[in-house]
Amino acid sequence: MILASTFTTGVTVLLVVYALVVLFFVVKGAIKIKNISDYAVGNILFSPYAVGLSLAAAMTSAATFVINPGFIANFGISGVLSYGIVLPIAATISLIVLTKSFRKHGQTVKALSLAQWIGTRYHSRNYSFFMALLSMLLITFIVLIVVAIVSVIATALDANPIFVLTGLVVFVFGYMMYGGANSMVYTNTLQALVMLVVGFILLFSGLEHFSEGIGGFFRKLADIDPLLAQPVNPESPLFRDYYEIIFAQLVIGIAIVVQPHIITKSLLLKKESDVNKFLFTAVTVELIFFFVVFAGLYARLAFPDLTLDGVPLRNDQIIPTYVVWLFSDTGVGAFVGLLVVLGLISAGMSTLEGLIQSVSTSITSDIVKPLVNKGMLKDHQLIFANKIAIVGLAMVTWVIARDQILNPNLSVAILAQNGVYAYFSAAFIPVIFGIFFKNIRTFIPFTASITAIVVHFTVYYGMGIMVESWGLDLGFFTKFVVGTVKNPAIAASTAIVVSTVVALVLMVFDKNKIQQS
Repeated sequence: MILASTFTTGVTVLLVVYALVVLFFVVKGAIKIKNISDYAVGNILFSPYAVGLSLAAAMTSAATFVINPGFIANFGISGVLSYGIVLPIAATISLIVLTKSFRKHGQTVKALSLAQWIGTRYHSRNYSFFMALLSMLLITFIVLIVVAIVSVIATALDANPIFVLTGLVVFVFGYMMYGGANSMVYTNTLQALVMLVVGFILLFSGLEHFSEGIGGFFRKLADIDPLLAQPVNPESPLFRDYYEIIFAQLVIGIAIVVQPHIITKSLLLKKESDVNKFLFTAVTVELIFFFVVFAGLYARLAFPDLTLDGVPLRNDQIIPTYVVWLFSDTGVGAFVGLLVVLGLISAGMSTLEGLIQSVSTSITSDIVKPLVNKGMLKDHQLIFANKIAIVGLAMVTWVIARDQILNPNLSVAILAQNGVYAYFSAAFIPVIFGIFFKNIRTFIPFTASITAIVVHFTVYYGMGIMVESWGLDLGFFTKFVVGTVKNPAIAASTAIVVSTVVALVLMVFDKNKIQQS
């Protein structure tokens, strides 16, 4: 109890200092904002290394540091292969390939959002409006991150989670009304540095388990459960075969980059010569963040039956419990625990800021502006509209997050993954075709976007009903659509593949290939 009291006091001081630092950078960035473009892509000449760190932080959420390592602790090497190797490789290659081409078009048309980029690329305001509406699906991811941060803070402070939720929403959404891209690069850079420290702590925390070499490490895992040391874990809901581990994650990794808070980050760079420095920094740091999931194996070795003092550890408890347990007898446990709390908050806040900025910008530029006075709003009116959009996002987030906290039977992770995966499934073809093909008529990518949405939700929700009610046999695919826990990556990868085939077929058979304005 003495340690808990000391720890709680430390967390309180830490949160106050953290808030003051964030507010300092918000004020520093906000004083330079004159219009919605400044809010969306900034007007400060940032170092490419700072923008790279900002991207690495934005691509990483609390899920990367908490939830995914928990899955690895539960299911072993198969999870490391999927989340720590296949997904990162696909995502980083996709980031490198897409960034330069996307940036060139984004700079040419002065796009402030992904929806605007798509609309200008295909000369279609309706398409831009449609993608802006779909970006509302990203609110589910905002809710996930908010709930995760609330869980960390409420536990550390032993506080009422609804009070914490209210304070968090007011604080974060409040300062995002003013800082925008300028302040976000500052705060994301700071958060990324903290996350790097915590990431290295986790990665090096179990080196003693390699005293007998890599083979010895695998034997220790196999002694607990042979499946932990195998590349495939048929008893898991996420890593059952190579189709799920490799193919689905390759597709997801490639497509995940087209999320607006990721692919638009390169527009913060003002000089073309900075792009390679930006990409090198982002890729290097992001690979480290992704590989933090390996620490889940250390946690499993520490808690072979995934219990502590006879109490089962939930998935999101495993890594924080592991770190505090590991250092509690060394005299620095409280300090390391504080650092981990800060790292987990930073991991969540970095992505949360990017999502609020990108979604609110899309609402303002791609929904409000075209509807009000035929887009003839002045700069100060757009900035005000953007603040109203953020207030609306805050209210929706609070309502949904409160329900997730009070009614945990509904998985917030499932809610978030379905929303996010559905969105970037629909955005994949218009971005890819817009970058690599010329003279593509709008109906081709638009049909692909509609197809992706329909296929995603049909696979996730509908096929299981068909199998269980109609006796439909889908062969090896059947196991992916039945059961209480389903992998959203299966639905999204299927949607992306099907929508790609549809788009290619339409392009081949389209006789009039001149883009209509």
